[in-house]
Amino acid sequence: MESKPKELSGLTNEAAYSACTDPDPSTKDFMMQQTMLRIKDPKKSLDFYTRILGMTLLQKFDFPAMKFSLYFLAYEDKKEIPADCKERAAWTFSRKATIELTHNWGTENDENQSYHSGNSDPRGFGHIGIAVPDVYAACKRFEELGVKFVKKPDDGKMKGLAFIQDPDGYWIEILSPNNMVSVAS
Repeated sequence: MESKPKELSGLTNEAAYSACTDPDPSTKDFMMQQTMLRIKDPKKSLDFYTRILGMTLLQKFDFPAMKFSLYFLAYEDKKEIPADCKERAAWTFSRKATIELTHNWGTENDENQSYHSGNSDPRGFGHIGIAVPDVYAACKRFEELGVKFVKKPDDGKMKGLAFIQDPDGYWIEILSPNNMVSVAS
């Protein structure tokens, strides 16, 4: 007698929590500091992350010997960024949840250059998430600014959240923390 294939499912809550351990006390001061994305054209990407998403450029680092630059952005008040270069570097790396845009010099001039977003095969990296007070208002603004959508808030099964793309095709989830309860249930 043939047995039915087992139906696929995720971990139960119990299994998920039992797979975790309490953090070691030595990690109490660890934090998620950055996510790095490779970019083709820094002018387009900096415009997108600052003008479209409202982030602030915290610091730029150039590495001429290796021909690349790093741009660190986050949701921080420009007035709080230290003027002193060394203080600014320490401050930048003490911020939570920054985006590090890495530009390998010359890619902006190579029409064949593109980066894999992780959302086509082989799948890997998926997206970053940006919390906004009102997903619909944010998406109306994005639409007016010509931002490319992967998913609008009322498309698909998960209502009230959206996905947009940056100039390199990376996906950005647009969510409202207060609405995530209904999305997740």
